[in-house]
Amino acid sequence: MVPDFYQVDYACQTDVGVRRTHNQDNLAAQPAKDASYWQERGHLFLVADGMGAHAVGELASKLAADLIPHTYQKYAAHGPVQALHRAFQEANATIHARGEQNPEFEGMGTTSTVLLLRPEGAWIAHVGDSRCYRVRDGIIELLSYDHSLQWELARRQGKRPEQISGIPKNVIVRSLGPDVFVEVDVHGPHSVTPGDIYVLCSDGLSGRVSDAEIGAIAAAMPPEQACQLLVDLANIRGGPDNITVIVVRVPGRAPAELKGPRWGLAAFAKALLRTWPAMCLLTGLASAVWTVYLILELRWPLYAWTFAGATALLMAGALGFMWRQRRVSAEVPEYLAHPPVVHRRSSCQASPALLQTLSSLRRELLQQAKARGWTIAEDALRTYLNQMQQALQAGELATAFRLECDILLELMKPVRQERNKAEVFQPLWDVVGRDPEQL
Repeated sequence: MVPDFYQVDYACQTDVGVRRTHNQDNLAAQPAKDASYWQERGHLFLVADGMGAHAVGELASKLAADLIPHTYQKYAAHGPVQALHRAFQEANATIHARGEQNPEFEGMGTTSTVLLLRPEGAWIAHVGDSRCYRVRDGIIELLSYDHSLQWELARRQGKRPEQISGIPKNVIVRSLGPDVFVEVDVHGPHSVTPGDIYVLCSDGLSGRVSDAEIGAIAAAMPPEQACQLLVDLANIRGGPDNITVIVVRVPGRAPAELKGPRWGLAAFAKALLRTWPAMCLLTGLASAVWTVYLILELRWPLYAWTFAGATALLMAGALGFMWRQRRVSAEVPEYLAHPPVVHRRSSCQASPALLQTLSSLRRELLQQAKARGWTIAEDALRTYLNQMQQALQAGELATAFRLECDILLELMKPVRQERNKAEVFQPLWDVVGRDPEQL
């Protein structure tokens, strides 16, 4: 069960990338307005990556970003599974109908991944290869399954997706729009704990930045800064596709005003209700032992009464456990009997390898800044470097990693300004040429 996290810290960013002229990605964020809204509908976040020539993909992703949240809110009272299925199916029908109306809209489609945080947990609704991650205690977990040709072949062959070679990673086998009906993955509820971080992104990010880097940066920085640095990192590495990312951070503890009293008559009654079957069984066993002693001593009037009492207590305890089990089974929804799947997990703790990767980027950016005459805040940069050196000497690797992230954000400021001066900005570096899956 999720504590009453009716407020979350989040940030969103979408970027055209380096080599595209149009942004076909879209996103939506509908956090709960108050505690009542949270209890009834929860927080909803969405990423969509459109497909199709010209502006067709942009239209498809925009329809998904508008229709899915709206339809979910309309059917939220029916429960998360039904509401999310209806939302995706109605969005698919609308996008498909729009594609059928105009020959120029042929191939119109979009991926869509939704994160829904509700009192019972986190739900993932998903079509395509946009992703949803959860970062917890130095581990990043992939909660969505890529509906891509590579992942489908890997599933059939019993291999990991990165073991399948010769298959383009961007070929997807399922999306909203091309077909009249689409199969939608809806999984949950995943557990939610204080401090959890969720990252939704299009493949423009996950195709250029490794899971470990995504998790480490999302954990080290506030959501807004994390979004900016993740987008920057994808662009530094070529930015061949549109990039969209949402970072959602669950607060570190439940709001104080929503915590119930720990002591009192109500708490005592609740504890007694939980323990009385066990108390009956223990007392009944003790009475049974005493009855055996009385039988051995031939105390006939007494052991008849203790035997009857032991029998009654043991029966009451057994019936109590059966009643409580049936009550719990009736209260727990059927979907909780089948825990949701985590498709991949890896460590994302700040490590020497991750720090070295960012340090290499920093040195390359400094060389580019000097070669192109970009203006950088040298005083701020010098302060960051001194603080990072002190953190490394003190063995504070996490602090050093965070400072390296701050340095990269500072160095990327002139890069972003340079991009804004021209319609098409082509970087002259390709710092990391390796596949993110191998980082």
